[in-house]
Amino acid sequence: MMSGTVLWLQGIYLVLTGLWPIIHYASFEKVTGGKTDVWLVKTTGGVLTVTGCALLAAANSSYQAELPVVVIGMGNALALLIADAWYTARRVILPVYLADAAMQFAWLLMWYIGFFVG
Repeated sequence: MMSGTVLWLQGIYLVLTGLWPIIHYASFEKVTGGKTDVWLVKTTGGVLTVTGCALLAAANSSYQAELPVVVIGMGNALALLIADAWYTARRVILPVYLADAAMQFAWLLMWYIGFFVG
């Protein structure tokens, strides 16, 4: 898969999942479980949204295969995968986060194939 496709898909995913707790926190909390620090959830959502926008901007540019773009895409996926797995295993967050962990693993695999193999 070309890096441009990964940029588009991951960018859209990050924008949608980042905006979700900002736009409709009640449904986000219903699916992911109660949170004590709403401000932190919304701040994280904002950071994910901006990261997604950066990937979408790169998808529309000649910088698709530049190392900083790959680091943003892969680094974001790795950080979220580790957090999802770590905190689910310790029962801090609900097992529903393992679905996101699987998606983050898929992003890493797509980046690896698209940038390092293909």
